[in-house]
Amino acid sequence: MLNPPPITCALVDIGGVLLSNGWDRLARKRAAEHFSVDFTELDERHHLNFEVFEIGKLTLADYLTRVVFHCKREFSPVEFQAFMFAQSTPIADMLALITQLKHHYGLTMVALSNEGREVNAHRISTFQLTRIFDFFVSSCYVKMRKPDPDMFQLAFDLVQTPAPQIVYIDNTLLFTNIVSRMGIHSIHHQDLTQSREQLAALGLSLPVTTIIT
Repeated sequence: MLNPPPITCALVDIGGVLLSNGWDRLARKRAAEHFSVDFTELDERHHLNFEVFEIGKLTLADYLTRVVFHCKREFSPVEFQAFMFAQSTPIADMLALITQLKHHYGLTMVALSNEGREVNAHRISTFQLTRIFDFFVSSCYVKMRKPDPDMFQLAFDLVQTPAPQIVYIDNTLLFTNIVSRMGIHSIHHQDLTQSREQLAALGLSLPVTTIIT
């Protein structure tokens, strides 16, 4: 039996894999409590606007005007944005794993994520993600959001790598199922150990002692 071709490219989600989710329901709830804002109203307004925000058709300033500052507040947009950005935290062990994989195997690394432009830029800069990724297929840049199959296809077209040599890592099962049906190796990330084992099964193994935080 012929050996399978080696993996040469990894497409990796950011929120929930390498960093906390940038602006999820829990973050919005914390913001509502911190600023004494009605969470139900904030969340309803968020859901009416977040899709156009994530595909880059609404600036963060306009998003905040629609969702938070549609009425007079005792705090400023600058204060709220700072709190919003502060919700992003690293998942250190996964950042270390993906960094080691890139350097050990020379993989092409591509970020494939749904994020608004300003949040995306903040996370890339703060956590130095350009040291890991060769480029970013972010919803705010390509005007599409996962699970749109065209977004996945665009990423595959950009990397110009045969499907058997690509692995996709995401913490959302729906997305990994879609990509699997497109012929790409997919890992539904749940924790470091599980993802490391599935990567090793694809020929991307690293000693446990190599994974440092």
